[in-house]
Amino acid sequence: MTGAPVPFGARLAAAMDEAGPLCVGIDPHVSLLDDWGLPDDAAGLREFGLRVMDAVGGHVAAVKPQAAFFERHGSAGVAALEEVIAAARAAGTLCVVDAKRGDIGSTMAGYADAFLADGSPLAGDAVTLSPYLGFGSLTPAAELAARTGRGIFVLCLTSNKEGSQVQHALGPDGVSVAASIAAQAALLNAGAVDDGLPMGSVGLVVGATVGDAARATGTDLQAVHGPLLAPGVGAQGAGERELTAVFGRARRQVLASSSRGVLAAGPDTAALRSAARRAADEASAALRG
Repeated sequence: MTGAPVPFGARLAAAMDEAGPLCVGIDPHVSLLDDWGLPDDAAGLREFGLRVMDAVGGHVAAVKPQAAFFERHGSAGVAALEEVIAAARAAGTLCVVDAKRGDIGSTMAGYADAFLADGSPLAGDAVTLSPYLGFGSLTPAAELAARTGRGIFVLCLTSNKEGSQVQHALGPDGVSVAASIAAQAALLNAGAVDDGLPMGSVGLVVGATVGDAARATGTDLQAVHGPLLAPGVGAQGAGERELTAVFGRARRQVLASSSRGVLAAGPDTAALRSAARRAADEASAALRG
C-alpha cells in the first residue's frame, strides 16, 4: 500500500529552498516564436516548450505553461501542452498549469479532473483558478488537489487595471473581495499549519506590480500560510522594491514568476539556463535577503 502523497506546498517549499523562489513562465507569444525562428502553429509551440524545459528543467523551482497559447491551436496545441507537462514531470520540476479555470458544480469537477486528477495528461502539480463565481465554487478542485497531493493558486490581487473593480470591492460585511479570498484560502491551509508544514497547498495569485493593494484592501497575505504566485517579475518591471511593497512580511512565501525576462534569452539552451539562474538569484536576493 502506498502512502499519502507529499502535499504540493511542502514540495514547493523544498524546491524554492533548493533552486530559489522562481517560476519560469512558458508563454509562447507569437513575437517570441518569431524571434526563435519557430512557426506559429502547434509544432512551433511544442518545440518552444520543450526547448524551455530542456534548458530549465531541474534548474528552477517550477515552470508555468500558459494554457491559452496552446489552446488557440486546438487539439494539436493541447497535445503540445501535454508534452510540455510530461517533460516537466520527467525533469522533476514542479509544473503550475496556468489555466485560470472557474465554474460551478459538475463543470468545476470536470475541470478539476482535467488538471488535478492522477493520470490526466493535463495534470501538472498545480493549477491556477478563478474564484469569481464564489470561492466555494472551487471546492471540487480544492478537494481533489488535497487527495492527489497537488495545489491550486487562486486569483486574488491581479495587476490588470480592471481587476480592482472586483477585487477591491467591499462585500456586505465591509470586507474586500480580495481579503475574503485570502481568508478562505487560509482556512483551507489550517491543517498544514497544524501539521507543522512549511506551507499549505492553497496559494494565491498576487501580481508583483500591484503596489499597496494588499494593505489597501485589508488582505493578510502572511496569514494565508500558502504560496503566493507573483507574475510580473523581470520584464514587467517588478524588482526588490516593488516586491517588498506588495508582499512585506509575506515575502518568503512568494514564488516569483518571470516569463519574457527569461524567454528573451532564447532559443539557445545555455543562454536560457543562464537567464533563469540570474532571475532565480535576483528573486532570492529580493525575497530572502
